[in-house]
Amino acid sequence: MMDYRRMLEDIERETLAPYGMKSSDTRGRKHPEDPPHFRTEFQRDRDRIIHSTAFRRLEYKTQVFVNHEGDYYRTRLTHTIEVQQVARTIARALRLNEDLAEAISLAHDIGHTPFGHAGEEKLHEIMEGKGGFEHNMQGLRVVDYLENKYEKFRGLNLTFETREGIAKHKTSYDNPDRLPDEFLPDKSPTLEAQIVNLADEIAYNAHDIDDGLKSGNITL
Repeated sequence: MMDYRRMLEDIERETLAPYGMKSSDTRGRKHPEDPPHFRTEFQRDRDRIIHSTAFRRLEYKTQVFVNHEGDYYRTRLTHTIEVQQVARTIARALRLNEDLAEAISLAHDIGHTPFGHAGEEKLHEIMEGKGGFEHNMQGLRVVDYLENKYEKFRGLNLTFETREGIAKHKTSYDNPDRLPDEFLPDKSPTLEAQIVNLADEIAYNAHDIDDGLKSGNITL
């Protein structure tokens, strides 16, 4: 039987830029697994995130407007899909790994609270005496431990590069100041993770204004 994963890895080596992250060069997973036959390692990450409970729950988490305000407004899930689309487009233009960019995009808000950043700030205030709350670190807990779909390990057992992209996600609203040592806090993540940061800002700056105009809270 043809090993499609190896064929896909060969295509990556032929088409990605030298600075693009090749799935065959991944630093691996916490719990060893047999490699997939029909997908690359980063495609496996993407699929596990999409089928996770936490990803589905993004549908009812607030972006700016709460759900009962109307079905037009973005939710945390539709925001995530828009980030994923922008990130893939940038990755393709720069010859980076689209699958890794997509996986990080789909998980970048997976640890978010209800009620948007206001909810996160309030939860951090409540939890301050116990270390506080930061949704990137919560996202890492979700994919490393809270998701429970497999017999041999807790979590989704994602690759190092996807997990690092979640932990180091950084925008005007995301600035994690505590990182696990395994992610080398003084080092930048992959370029794929960095373009997800940009895609997030591009997406929310555009669609939050669009939602504001639709609601009448912003006028031109």
